[in-house]
Amino acid sequence: ENYEILEFVDDGYSGTSMDRPAMQELLAAARQKKVDCIIIKDFSRFARDYVETGSYVEQIFPFLGIRFISVNDHYDSEAVTKKTIGMNLAFKTLVNDLYSKDLSVKVTSSLHSKKERGIYCSGNCPFGYRKKADDRNQVEIVEEEAAVVREIFRLTLEGYTSVDIAKKFHKEKVKTPVEYLIERGATHRKPVGKEFSWQHTTICTILKNHFYAGDVVYGKYKKDTVGGKNHLKPRSEWKITYNHHEPIIEREIFDAVQQTRGRSKPYQPQKAHILMGKVVCGECGKALRYRKAKNPYFYCNERYTTGDEKCVSQVNVFFLEQVLLSALQKEIRRQMELEEVWSQYQEVQKEKYHVKRDKLQKSQKALDAVGKEQITLYERYGKREISREEYI
Repeated sequence: ENYEILEFVDDGYSGTSMDRPAMQELLAAARQKKVDCIIIKDFSRFARDYVETGSYVEQIFPFLGIRFISVNDHYDSEAVTKKTIGMNLAFKTLVNDLYSKDLSVKVTSSLHSKKERGIYCSGNCPFGYRKKADDRNQVEIVEEEAAVVREIFRLTLEGYTSVDIAKKFHKEKVKTPVEYLIERGATHRKPVGKEFSWQHTTICTILKNHFYAGDVVYGKYKKDTVGGKNHLKPRSEWKITYNHHEPIIEREIFDAVQQTRGRSKPYQPQKAHILMGKVVCGECGKALRYRKAKNPYFYCNERYTTGDEKCVSQVNVFFLEQVLLSALQKEIRRQMELEEVWSQYQEVQKEKYHVKRDKLQKSQKALDAVGKEQITLYERYGKREISREEYI
């Protein structure tokens, strides 16, 4: 048969999590009945969690009618007689799970050991730095980018807020960190909206990053379990390597900025609204942000960052909820009306069926009567009780 072959690859993502871009794309296609067969190299390439692997292979894929093949494990769901993956493969997936967790602990321990010795082993460098070509464990300053960082700190000491700086940079067309990375060939990212723009959150991230003072901070997060979510540890438990590399910002200036920012109102995480990420600006296409207040509202950050007055200013949450509720109620009523129309249609069809059935039964009775009459006439003709002319 002619099958369309699709390839899904997750380079750089751990198999301990199913939350991988290509994996989610594959599972979405499977749920949409666009996949007939899934072929993998071995079970460890699919997932390392043995419980999750068994769930997909034994329950989800069979329910969706998808054939599952693991080449190196000699497994073909269409060829096996049992519904489970078998003791051998179950044990192998368990070993994959344990191996992955053990490896994760060892890698984390090794990285911490390197960081304690002053070796820089992070994947990327903060804006303004890059790894040295002759030693990937050392960093050097990118002067053009460093000038932007110094300007951010200078403006902050002059009293500019992060929003003010973002607006100023956008107005002056200062290139964003991502644009600099693209110029250096370090990334191929594209803007979410119409163009790259400075965000006040980017400014805040730069201002609080100890890396610019020449220090490396690590051990800020911990995980309850391997593959679990990161949790921020108390500041007292952070580990810092001072004077690790050449600073862009003098320590006195960095500390002064931290004191200035420390006087501002501390950030309080806001409770997520159910519509966050689902409501977008009709002008730039970016997701609206939620602001919890006496009268909570959604707003487009681009309007305040770039000064684009076409972007959404404020949309009252209660108004938005009422619009959405009204649309949902309208859709529900429409569905109910369709159900009522369908019910009436079924009643009409049922009545028509009964009428046609009665007519058919009457016709059948009449036909049977004619048949019986013909048999009777034939018998009488055979006994010569009637003439040929009378029979015909």
